[in-house]
Amino acid sequence: MKNKPSNNHKIISWGQIVGWLVVFAVAILLFNKPGEKETTLDYSAFKQKVAASEVADLTVAPGVISGMYKNDKGQFAPFKTVRMEDPNLVAELSAAKVNYKAQQDRSWVGNILFNVLWIVLLIGLWWFIFIRPQRSDGKSAMNFARSKAKMQDPSKQTVTFKDVAGCEEAKEELEDVIKFLKNPKKFQKLGGKLPKGVLLYGAPGTGKTLLAKAVAGEAGVAFFSASASEFVEMFVGVGAARVRDLFEQAKKNSPAIIFIDELDAVGRRRFAGIGGGHDEREQTLNQLLIELDGFESKQGIILMASTNRPDVLDPALIRPGRFDRHISVPAPDLKGREEILKVHAKKVKLAPEVDLKTVAKGTPGFVGADLANVINEAAILAARADKEAVMPGDLDEAVERVLAGPQKKSRIISKHEQHVIAAHEVGHTVVARLTNHSDPVHKVTIIPRGQALGYTLQLPLEDKFLTSKSELLDKLCILLAGRAAEEIVFGEITSGASDDLNKTMAYARKMVVELGMSEKLGPIALPNGDDGEVFLGRDLSRHKTYSEELARTIDEEILNLIRTSYARAKEIITSHRVAFDKLVETLLQKEVVEANEIDEILGLKPVQPSVAEPEKPVESEPIVPQETPKATKPEAKQQAELFD
Repeated sequence: MKNKPSNNHKIISWGQIVGWLVVFAVAILLFNKPGEKETTLDYSAFKQKVAASEVADLTVAPGVISGMYKNDKGQFAPFKTVRMEDPNLVAELSAAKVNYKAQQDRSWVGNILFNVLWIVLLIGLWWFIFIRPQRSDGKSAMNFARSKAKMQDPSKQTVTFKDVAGCEEAKEELEDVIKFLKNPKKFQKLGGKLPKGVLLYGAPGTGKTLLAKAVAGEAGVAFFSASASEFVEMFVGVGAARVRDLFEQAKKNSPAIIFIDELDAVGRRRFAGIGGGHDEREQTLNQLLIELDGFESKQGIILMASTNRPDVLDPALIRPGRFDRHISVPAPDLKGREEILKVHAKKVKLAPEVDLKTVAKGTPGFVGADLANVINEAAILAARADKEAVMPGDLDEAVERVLAGPQKKSRIISKHEQHVIAAHEVGHTVVARLTNHSDPVHKVTIIPRGQALGYTLQLPLEDKFLTSKSELLDKLCILLAGRAAEEIVFGEITSGASDDLNKTMAYARKMVVELGMSEKLGPIALPNGDDGEVFLGRDLSRHKTYSEELARTIDEEILNLIRTSYARAKEIITSHRVAFDKLVETLLQKEVVEANEIDEILGLKPVQPSVAEPEKPVESEPIVPQETPKATKPEAKQQAELFD
């Protein structure tokens, strides 16, 4: 199949014409400097001026005489005249005491250099500025319409599926693509076609880009990678030209994989918002749609793309026939986290007593990027302490650094504020430990980390995906327990519960408005405005579809949930005041209290993993508003209540 000529050549040709015109205009300005116009005198008039001593600074050349003469106004002005055969000229100039100098005629070589050399110099300048960069690295001033995608040689691709863990289902879906690229006849004989496009969607850090590289490495084909933002420039039409050029390059190197990262940068819905969208972005999207329709599966080209926001993509882009496969890349489960930790720990020297499964249990909700950061932070901490290998304590500290930030050892806190912080955090701890549907408390600390002055860390015993109403009510109670403890112990409240109150309001509103957990309103779900136009502020485009009376009832139900949970938290703390005070005193002394000591002070048995209740899996942060319906953002760092 013969490839069609790219329109980029037209763009570059026009650019060359404009460039030539600019260069010639500059040359004309250089060789024709503006100045006073010379007057042409007859030779007889020139002789009269010589006799009257009205000429000066003469230059006598073989064919012309030039210099200054006195005009009718009595001012000296430039002139020139044709030189005649006059043997007496020199004697007359000397008699009139006129200053003159002779200029010999240039040789034929000099004439060539004078008339031709500047043209050669202009051509050389044009070659250096415009033509040479096009033949080297493609970064010339007139080459902005070329695609910026980077091509990776198949022989130099080292990433394979062995380097990807925690997303086995996604890898299985991509196996068909690899097999088709390796042996297309196997599928074609049955009438099967290679999917034109594969869309990878999921939360940030789950490994979408790594998966695309692994597909190219497994298939052994050319891999073109580009960011969607690289297509759009200030010049209209450049994005579409770059898309055309990218597909032309892929066709010349087929079989090949084209990977576009962050597809939503150019793939958002068209004509959204007031006055439409960005014209250049929409032209780029239109060209991408045309290219997806223009190539056949027989050409061996597949387009892969990744996004965190599949909900904002244009429906025409993600329909079958363009992006045929939509593959979710979720946050890994317990087994997946362990496998990811093993992949990243290959190049790190771990102590024999390190158990990565234990680390995986303590990092629910972490994605691949978080786990890679944990391993790296642990290695840095071990090297900082001059250790021979990474110890379990280094990994524990690394997890906490990723959860809440580094320790603020230099922060000076008064004894009264330390007491307030301790009471606040113990309030969270006691209520969390004494409610029936909350995750176990892992530790409580008043050591400042990041923006937090202290925190209570809860970690689930297993991966959770659903949340019951009882668990959410306990969550509200736990969030408000810090403020309740301050009021009980000191008789006043502080600003330390601001973040807890924001979370409480978000949980309560979602329970009433979206999850149908209000007894008064019943099983209803009201629109929350997240379906507004993507180019407008969500709040600006949000409009209520229910009455003011219903809105008032919603507010009453939300306030009722919050007030009831606050009263319940105060009751739990008050009924266990002795153990509460002892735990506050212990926390002030040790700054960190682990789960075993908490249970000992409260007189409770350690929490054991539940085996008999499979019907109650829960997600630790289930109701934080999600940006993406398909690719939910994992609330990693689960259940770390921060006092800030």
